[in-house]
Amino acid sequence: MKPQNISLTNKTILITGAAGFIGSNLVQGLLRAVSPVRIVGIDNMNDYYDVSIKEYRLRKIEELADSHPDSQWIFIKGSIADRCGVESIFKEYEPSVVVNLAAQAGVRYSITNPDVYIESNLIGFYNILEACRHSYDGGNTGVEHLVYASSSSVYGSNKKVPYSTDDKVDNPVSLYAATKKSNELMAHAYSKLYNIPSTGLRFFTVYGPAGRPDMAYFGFTDKLLKGDTIKIFNYGNCRRDFTYVDDIVEGVKRVMQGAPERRNGEDGLPLPPYAVYNIGNSSPENLLDFVDILQQELIRAGVLPEDYDFEAHKELVPMQPGDVPVTYADTSALEQDFAFKPGTSLRDGLRSFAQWYKIFYQV
Repeated sequence: MKPQNISLTNKTILITGAAGFIGSNLVQGLLRAVSPVRIVGIDNMNDYYDVSIKEYRLRKIEELADSHPDSQWIFIKGSIADRCGVESIFKEYEPSVVVNLAAQAGVRYSITNPDVYIESNLIGFYNILEACRHSYDGGNTGVEHLVYASSSSVYGSNKKVPYSTDDKVDNPVSLYAATKKSNELMAHAYSKLYNIPSTGLRFFTVYGPAGRPDMAYFGFTDKLLKGDTIKIFNYGNCRRDFTYVDDIVEGVKRVMQGAPERRNGEDGLPLPPYAVYNIGNSSPENLLDFVDILQQELIRAGVLPEDYDFEAHKELVPMQPGDVPVTYADTSALEQDFAFKPGTSLRDGLRSFAQWYKIFYQV
């Protein structure tokens, strides 16, 4: 197991994408687990999906922050693509740990709206890297660890499963995947050139309460409630490594405290303090089984009536462009270095989502 070389207590942590699904849950997880701590969050609150869900997440953070007076929560509405804005945040708050979760998400959206991916995922991430680099100016301690979101999408149509971080990932099948692979390459270069300890995390299909409405489980729920037909791609032969959001947060918290060590090579020059891990359930579920459990839990929560005719509302269709038939994480490195493996069952996770959905939408 890797030594925990960073204490989060009394530190300033910058979380980008703080109103996002993973970001907001991470802020809450840190407020519960670390005291005192100062958390600075930034999010541009864009309307890629229903902004009211982002506002709900921020309210939950505010409520939790109010009950933890020893800690401090600061929210800034802004974009990481705004270089001056990013520089001013680093200058004012001097974060010790940076978790970059701000990104334009979604595989299919990248096919029709590429501009926003370049702006947020490439320019925005570059701005974060530059700010981390200059945090050491004047002999300052600066950023002790940069943790950033990558994605299982980088594996593209790799035939070998489970996906390992040792696999070659040079053939992305979407622009979104290409930007995430680019993030890993950029972070590696900055780690080498400027000795910035950085860790990339390849997330595998994250789900849970107050999640992203563009994700399949959320969209399925909306359509089933309206009586519409849901389309199940690849004729139901897709398998996904569904990972519950609380498991993701626990993994991120542990990784934050274990930065890659700064070391010099035989030539006396720094070896890049750089790492990449998968975070997934390492237990892929068939999409048909997933949808079946989802509709059972929606009935149990009272979102759908008990006599709902599920069979009449599903349609098996071919694969969509940019999609892959299976995602399956090899998480052995995460288990070895951080003694952590996600363990929330699909039924428990979908039950929590269904209960949240019923309350949030007052079904």
